[in-house]
Amino acid sequence: MIEVKIPDIGDFQDVEIIDVLFNVGDRVEPEDELLTLESDKATMPIPCPVGGVISKLHVGVGDRVSEGALVLELEEESAGDMPEKAAAPNKPEPEAAPAPDDAPPKAQEEPARVDTAAKSSAPPPPERTERSDAIPHASPAVRRFARELGASLHRIRGTGPKGRILKEDVKAWTKQQLEESSRKSSAPSLGIAPMPEIDFSEFGETEKLFLSRIKKLSGPHLHRSWVSIPHVTHHEEADITDLEDFRRSLKDEAASQGLRITILSFAMKVLVNAMKKFPAFNASLAPNGEELILKKYFNIGIAVDTPNGLVVPVIQDVDRKSIFDLARDLAEVSERARDGKLKPTDLKGGCISISSLGGIGGCGFTPIINAPEVAIIGLSRSKVTPVWNGKEFEPRMMLPIDVSYDHRVIDGAEAARFAAHLVNSFSDVRRLAL
Repeated sequence: MIEVKIPDIGDFQDVEIIDVLFNVGDRVEPEDELLTLESDKATMPIPCPVGGVISKLHVGVGDRVSEGALVLELEEESAGDMPEKAAAPNKPEPEAAPAPDDAPPKAQEEPARVDTAAKSSAPPPPERTERSDAIPHASPAVRRFARELGASLHRIRGTGPKGRILKEDVKAWTKQQLEESSRKSSAPSLGIAPMPEIDFSEFGETEKLFLSRIKKLSGPHLHRSWVSIPHVTHHEEADITDLEDFRRSLKDEAASQGLRITILSFAMKVLVNAMKKFPAFNASLAPNGEELILKKYFNIGIAVDTPNGLVVPVIQDVDRKSIFDLARDLAEVSERARDGKLKPTDLKGGCISISSLGGIGGCGFTPIINAPEVAIIGLSRSKVTPVWNGKEFEPRMMLPIDVSYDHRVIDGAEAARFAAHLVNSFSDVRRLAL
């Protein structure tokens, strides 16, 4: 008998299980994903370290676990003697949970789909009103499909043989939830009518793509921030001609350490300097709306574009690090973000965020505040611009800067002074030593 436990998941305790992909009697191979944990914006797949047949499960969806918690027990023998263990305790007739590679269940699913289609006039499978302690009866493929849609198998009634949940059941339940969500939208509280349903296929060919998990998680967060925070964006331009010359002078020294120095590293130091002078920008509004929580640490979130969507990992203790240290941290965290290997600790504790489009283009934008922060800095692509120096026009490298701020905490005059401080620091980095 082999015990499989929760591996090292960092400093987090009591992390919620949002999906269990196997049932008792299923055979798993090494590195198969057993379950998924979720904390804040990060999800953590838990792989199986060894192969075998699941003889006993000790956790379920909704449970909270920490490092070392027992997940399941494995044995190397065939799963032939497992059917009784796989049966749901509340069912009068025991049923076996077939292994994912069994041929018969696939053959049985076809008639079930025909039956479901025949009942097209009937409403979608009803939602379970009471959650059973038993693990829902569904194949690993259906479990993965439900996870992609964010559907809870505990709330879906299966129409397959002996109550088995089919892919069609998950689709029907998800459609039902979307329709109910549209009817019960929170928008009416703001006086906004729900979006109308339109069949775009009437106008031409269409294709439907599911949002990535990151976008499904970040979307509601961004929407909440946008509708609940009175955003104001202040726009400025900073002369970074001298800073750019200095940055280029560090190129060889940085390359010898395997680093690449970008304007973003300097932007973080400039931002910390401004936050020290204007502490309201390094704060969060208390939930009661009557207190401002000032922070004495300086952690900066950096928006990173990944194939699955935007994530905002946090660089810790920026005030204590050099330009080279920050360049190293940025390279490491950006690589982990693009590879989908960020830990929950990488996404927590931010004080303010930077969203940089300098590598893409643009001359300005309105970044959305990453609540519970009260401000965010946007950087666009720098460009050489003729600037009047009092006698003549001369070419200067100008950097567009956008400061979005929470008007409940920061007023326009303070935001303008903060932005002016940023401009002065960018224009002459020697001010950072003052």
